[in-house]
Amino acid sequence: MKVKIRGLNKADFEQLSEFRYQMRRFERFSEQAAQSEGITPLQYLLLLHIKGYPERDWATVGELAERLQAQHHGVVALVSRCEALNLVRRQVSATDRRQVEVHLEKAGERVLAKLAELHRAELKSLEGAFQIPQIDFE
Repeated sequence: MKVKIRGLNKADFEQLSEFRYQMRRFERFSEQAAQSEGITPLQYLLLLHIKGYPERDWATVGELAERLQAQHHGVVALVSRCEALNLVRRQVSATDRRQVEVHLEKAGERVLAKLAELHRAELKSLEGAFQIPQIDFE
């Protein structure tokens, strides 16, 4: 007997489970890749979000906090740790002296490029396995 829970059936739950499993596998891969390069997974994400920020090569702490879904003060501490490793540098904005821009340093660019290539290869290997669930809500 198939029991529906709030409009979801067994197949829907299987799809959700598979999706979360594949997401977690990718996250675990990413965590291990970052650690193998001597940085934390959160440091990798910080570097990625700086480099990947739309239309410029830097981001503010507030913008990074949004991208990381983290508290502002936590991102300040993360930036400080990355700055101590010479991965990033802070720079007061030339247009708004109240803003602090976070830029990648050469060491940050190098580690990010290596990790990006590893992530690209992993994503290619997941092609077809990592799909958004097709769930019909009634």
